[in-house]
Amino acid sequence: MNRMLMPGSRERALLSRAGIFAELNGAEAEALRACSTVISSASHDILFQEGEPGVYFYSVLEGYVRLFRLNGEGREADIRICEPGDSFAECLIQAGGTYRYGAQSMDNTVLARFHIGKVRALLAEYPQIGTAIMHSLSLHLLATMECLANDRMQTAPQRVAHYILSHCVEESAVAASLRLPFPKNLLARKLGLAPEALSRAFSTLKSAGVTVRGRVIAISDVNTLRRI
Repeated sequence: MNRMLMPGSRERALLSRAGIFAELNGAEAEALRACSTVISSASHDILFQEGEPGVYFYSVLEGYVRLFRLNGEGREADIRICEPGDSFAECLIQAGGTYRYGAQSMDNTVLARFHIGKVRALLAEYPQIGTAIMHSLSLHLLATMECLANDRMQTAPQRVAHYILSHCVEESAVAASLRLPFPKNLLARKLGLAPEALSRAFSTLKSAGVTVRGRVIAISDVNTLRRI
């Protein structure tokens, strides 16, 4: 169940680090902050369902949120995994109407919830807020295009290798490591893979020097992984 939090210094600090605030000055940030409430949500809580009236958009402050679609037969498809700093559903500021997908917390999560009507009313007085929202939407579009391209052009092992290389910390000229910030089943959702497909991809990458122990991934030869 979602629980509203009193905006103490910790919540204010988290909110100030939300990506949508990055280009705002003090007055703009305070105006946008006044349209928000900070809430907590337990793992697997539903924030909203597809088709519900779009009253709020959200920024993730802590934890992870998955966006998904559900068909008439009860099958689900993951659209996006939102991490701290990400926002979602802000398209409804201009598009209006209902939510186009569902949203579910995948961890104990802290979110900023922005009232869409109040934010919309700010845009004439604070056009930079509109610019910040447009910037956020542009990043969503680019990430979506990258995801579609990877889905169509890369095998499952290549998708996993690409993720590892883009997030690992190089420890020497050839070796590197990565600690996943979330369970492997969430990584599978993020990469658009079934859990068993992710397991097979990791098995395939063993020959490239990739070792997986829990959430820790070690790479013995980064160059070999790059060639994949």
